[in-house]
Amino acid sequence: MEMAITTVAMLAWMQLKHFVVDYVLQPAWILRGKGNFRLIGGYVHAGGHALGTVPALMLAGVGLMRVAILVLAEFLVHYLIDYGKALLSRHSRADATTRAYWAMHGADQLMHQLTYAVLILAALA
Repeated sequence: MEMAITTVAMLAWMQLKHFVVDYVLQPAWILRGKGNFRLIGGYVHAGGHALGTVPALMLAGVGLMRVAILVLAEFLVHYLIDYGKALLSRHSRADATTRAYWAMHGADQLMHQLTYAVLILAALA
C-alpha cells in the first residue's frame, strides 16, 4: 500500500509540475526558443521540468546519483520532444483550428506523460 501511495504522489506532483511549467511559466521568449538550438528558451523550459521533478524523486527516497541521472534524462527527453514538436509545427500549416495541430499537441503531451511513467518506474525500481 505504501508503494502505491508513493507512486500516486509522484505522479500527482509531476502532473502539477507539468501544468505549471508548460502552461503558466512560458513567456514568449521561452516559446520562441523551442526548436532552435541557438536560443536559450528551450533549455530554460526543459530545465524547469527537470528541476521540478527533483521533489518527486526525493519523495521516493531515490539516491542523489540516481536523481541526477533521471533529472538529466528528463531534461534531454523533454527538450527533444519540444524541439521535434516545434519543427513539425513550423513545417505544417496547422493552427489551433485544425485537427493536425491538436494531434501534434496531444502527441507532445502523451510523450511527456509517458516520460513521467518511465521516470517513476526507474525511481522505484
